[in-house]
Amino acid sequence: MLLLTAGMVIAALQNSAAQSSSTITVDLASQKGSLKPIWGFFGYDEPNYTYMKDGRKLLSELAALSPVPVYVRVHSLLCTGNGEPALKWGSTNAYTEDKNGNPVYDWHIIDSIFDTFVQRGMKPIAEIGFMPEALSTHPQPYKHEWKPGVDYARIYTGWAYPPKDYDKWHELVYQWVKHCVQRYGEKEVNTWWWEVWNEPNISYWKATPEEYCKLYDYAVDAVKKACPHTRVGGPTTTGPGWDKANDFLKNFLQHCDTGKNFATGKIGSPLEYISFHAKGSPKIEAGHVRMNMATQFNDIYKGFQTVASFAVYKKLPIIIGECDPEGCAACSMQLSPQNAYRNGTMYSSYTAASFARIYDLADETGVNIEGAVSWSFEFENQRWFDGFRDLATNGIDKPVLNVFRMLGMMSGNRVLVSCNTNIPLDTLRTRGVHDTLADINAFASIDKHTAGIMLWNYHDDDLPAAATFINLQLASLPVKKVLVHHYRIDSERSNSYELWKKMGGPQEVSTAQYLQLEAAGQLQLIDTPSWMNVNDGKLVLKFSLPRQAVSFIRLSWQ
Repeated sequence: MLLLTAGMVIAALQNSAAQSSSTITVDLASQKGSLKPIWGFFGYDEPNYTYMKDGRKLLSELAALSPVPVYVRVHSLLCTGNGEPALKWGSTNAYTEDKNGNPVYDWHIIDSIFDTFVQRGMKPIAEIGFMPEALSTHPQPYKHEWKPGVDYARIYTGWAYPPKDYDKWHELVYQWVKHCVQRYGEKEVNTWWWEVWNEPNISYWKATPEEYCKLYDYAVDAVKKACPHTRVGGPTTTGPGWDKANDFLKNFLQHCDTGKNFATGKIGSPLEYISFHAKGSPKIEAGHVRMNMATQFNDIYKGFQTVASFAVYKKLPIIIGECDPEGCAACSMQLSPQNAYRNGTMYSSYTAASFARIYDLADETGVNIEGAVSWSFEFENQRWFDGFRDLATNGIDKPVLNVFRMLGMMSGNRVLVSCNTNIPLDTLRTRGVHDTLADINAFASIDKHTAGIMLWNYHDDDLPAAATFINLQLASLPVKKVLVHHYRIDSERSNSYELWKKMGGPQEVSTAQYLQLEAAGQLQLIDTPSWMNVNDGKLVLKFSLPRQAVSFIRLSWQ
């Protein structure tokens, strides 16, 4: 946390004192529809981290979050190179050409990536990109050299350009998908999502929107030729809240519906799901970090509205292909101090509050939300807690990963929650939480023998505040007795970062320290699980919830 003046601390405490208690009512009989596991989607720029030591460990933990399959999206699967990772870079050397210009395919690095997913029961969101060097219209320079502090625009090199030969592009995609069918089986590949490129409305695509539609048409035709029943989609644009970006999304949907297909000459192009990206926008305000959930929610809302405006596509699955507090996972907090939220509980409380409300935004616009990809993984061989947007550091889980563990224990149907301290959805979308009291709310579900309630105490401003007393009233419980587990993410529990700081912030960690940090990174109970009696379907739980903390109440019965 950044240094604060005494006046700022007093003001923050005075603000919190006005909101010292919160009554949250959960009616388990008032169901709001199926709880799709939209949280079970993760992604990252550096695909070669997948099969490295800490990458494999983290993927195993993500796969174990819940019984449902977890989906993984990575960039650069068709980039030319030797497979050595760097920040915002990866390569597989899948496509090269011989001296006569004939294609040479090599799948062994891609296989290593997808094998790692499939062996863990995970599913790829197979991103078809980027352009191999031998196919690029502007191949040089190709591999970028980038690190935090360097101009971000330097990442956009030869891989970002269209193909010089669309027939070769088509054949590359066809051979790749055909190979996947041969290696993993058609039944398995039919459970994946295939998408074309990434963020073609910005410099990830060095060509026109029309040329992206051509790239899409040729790629999708190749996918369907190799595996007719697998799922394809796009356009993976970013920032629907920007007018120009929203126009790109609209025009793409119109092309897929009524435009002339560049590959087949027919009208329309296959589109079985729609993807776009949504990001928040933190900044430094009066010496502290201020998040901005409103920017991210506005992107989601505008994207949902655009999809809903097409009757033919309104019920298609939507995957928010990157759904995060801001836009650069590889930019550390040392050079970007607004990213100082990433190591501690502010990231976890933001994640809890934002993921829960995505369902409400989908309900309001009437669309079919399928997934929301957290663009956060790990960065191999970096300094401990160096402020990247990641789920783990050097194999040690950060607090934010425990939010996904909480969500992984939820299943069945969403249920009605009412609260006297929640921030209305319209306010979150237009103003965020920085000019209001804290957003103290809950998200709940019920299944045949379990119920789950996730509660958070979130504020955009990273300032100290007194804890809030929670009066949690559960109604319509279907049994006379329940087993209650209470999990918590706060400064003392489920928090490897706070323990690391107490150790003195070492960059050389002993075996004993590693084991302590590893245990601290797991989701922890606030007290011993206990059986509690239910009276007339009602149960009341009372506890204190600190600012930026997240609680999870799991009820189970026979």
